[in-house]
Amino acid sequence: MKKTKILSIIIPVYNEEKYIKVLLSKVYKADTLGMKKDIIVVNDGSTDNSKLKIQNSKFQLKSQKSKITLINKTRNEGKGKALKEGILKSTGDIVIIQDADLEYDPLNYPTLLEPFIKYDADVVFGSRFISQHPHRVLYFWHFIGNFFLTSLSNLFTNLNFTDMETGYKVFKGDLIRKIAHKLESKRFGFEPEITARIAKNKDLKIYEVGISYFGRTYKEGKKIGWKDGIRAVWEIIKYNFLELEQTKDP
Repeated sequence: MKKTKILSIIIPVYNEEKYIKVLLSKVYKADTLGMKKDIIVVNDGSTDNSKLKIQNSKFQLKSQKSKITLINKTRNEGKGKALKEGILKSTGDIVIIQDADLEYDPLNYPTLLEPFIKYDADVVFGSRFISQHPHRVLYFWHFIGNFFLTSLSNLFTNLNFTDMETGYKVFKGDLIRKIAHKLESKRFGFEPEITARIAKNKDLKIYEVGISYFGRTYKEGKKIGWKDGIRAVWEIIKYNFLELEQTKDP
């Protein structure tokens, strides 16, 4: 592939005042294999001090010549909607999704970007389950739920992901911006919907790499719950059985 120059990093934020400053510092320092960072933070109607923490970090990062854009939403509409707005605002040759809660460490960026550089990948998923990197041990039923949702998604897409629900998803910029116009899911349905949409294009080069993962407890602020799992089952069925227009890499 042509030499990539810009990496857009999309960070949806909802009530993450405890973590967002540290996360932004990690993102700024992360190795992006020579690519300039285009950081886009979407404050999804936070009711805590997340907005203030982002603004303070934005000033600090700009002073160090890092491009950072804040999209400030007045009401919470969900992760999927926030990602859609951030992606459409991006300009990068490659676009990476970055959660704001420190479960996913930007130290993984070189691993996630390598398939684009070496193998001209179109899409890369970071798997928590094929990695030799540290993986915090937490909820058994979350593991079972993830395995079930990934297997159900694979059944319909005929792909062999080990972690469809991963928060680390990376795309060629032109590809994901074209898909983003069609995204419908407002909450955590982004994961099964985007997987279904990329699976419709059989020409895409899709890779999966192992990543570290530091999951947090509900006491520490974890937001996804069993109701989101039920919705995910419906969204897997919906987006795989409905006629979705193929999105070809421009």
